[in-house]
Amino acid sequence: MHTEHLFQPFGIEVVASGDCPLKTHKHSYFELVYIVSGEGTHNVNGNVFPYMANNLFLLRPMDTHYFVVKEFTSFLFIRFNNIYLQGQMVKDERNPLGQWIHKLEYIFENNHSNGCIIQNLHDKPLARAVIEALLKEYAEGQLLQKELVQQLINTLITLVARNISGDYMDKRTDNTALRIINYIHQNIYDPSKLKAEHLAAHFNISLHYVGEYFKKEAGENLQQYIIHYKLSLVEARLRHSDMRLNEIADELGFTDESHLTKTFKKYKGITPTQFRKNIQGIAAA
Repeated sequence: MHTEHLFQPFGIEVVASGDCPLKTHKHSYFELVYIVSGEGTHNVNGNVFPYMANNLFLLRPMDTHYFVVKEFTSFLFIRFNNIYLQGQMVKDERNPLGQWIHKLEYIFENNHSNGCIIQNLHDKPLARAVIEALLKEYAEGQLLQKELVQQLINTLITLVARNISGDYMDKRTDNTALRIINYIHQNIYDPSKLKAEHLAAHFNISLHYVGEYFKKEAGENLQQYIIHYKLSLVEARLRHSDMRLNEIADELGFTDESHLTKTFKKYKGITPTQFRKNIQGIAAA
């Protein structure tokens, strides 16, 4: 099967076709596909989803997909790789873009559906407006085009994050458990805020009850949930960046590289180094 690669931080392509524009393939980058007009079906990893105008699909690296066009369709493909993601990271926590990469990680952690990503009716016209601005910039190529396109792409991804987050929250029934989960996601890089003592005080729950309460409502031990979420972020780093293990360990609050390696192997069965080699081997196949 053909694997496509992206040799620049991001790319935009408009394709209009009355036939299948892309045969079955996979790629080593992230891709947002917006249906400007037309209808048909989108096959992702063996699952078939109908598409129509204003649908937006999110594809992760190594997802296998293709389109079957029923009515002449105009596609907008927005592609970006880890170089682009790293370039958007802002160290100043006062800057909203500093949380951009975290929002993207939330998407990858919780998005288990490959259907249309924008479900909030209020967000559909906003997504359309962003897409129209992207198409205009793509066609005209005005001054500071690259900088404006980056801002528009970030806005679109933030909309995606909000829709996935809302869909995930709707599936839960207890508001406090939801708030604890979201708090964990938001503060995963600050271990002091993830301690049971801090969570109990923050949410006004007895220290002796907070763990039992979380397990009852979320179906998983509190500390195990934190570990599993951290390891999912470790996997994202190993898949989509060239960060060294000691850098990942430091960012995610592990004692050192050895602690990260032991924890990863305990839960995943292999070391982080081997995991990364396996992923690189698949991408090269």
